Amino acid sequence: MDDIAIKKRIEERLPGARVEIRDLTGTRDHWQVTVVSSRFEGKSMLEQHRMVKGFFDAEIASGSVHAFSLKTYTPQEWSH
Repeated sequence: MDDIAIKKRIEERLPGARVEIRDLTGTRDHWQVTVVSSRFEGKSMLEQHRMVKGFFDAEIASGSVHAFSLKTYTPQEWSH
């Protein structure tokens, strides 16, 4: 899975989200993912991370994506 596919999947499931992706190792299986979405409002950080990681359950289970380093923010948190 590449950065474009990861970004597209998140944007499809969280319309209007700001998504930044970085390959941490160059092997396309360890990613740093930053997501800003109003859908995170009222949710704990754990709930936000579970939501985003849940979009990739199949890839994580198969090992094609080994690790996500997630940073999630509401628009208000991002603007500060």
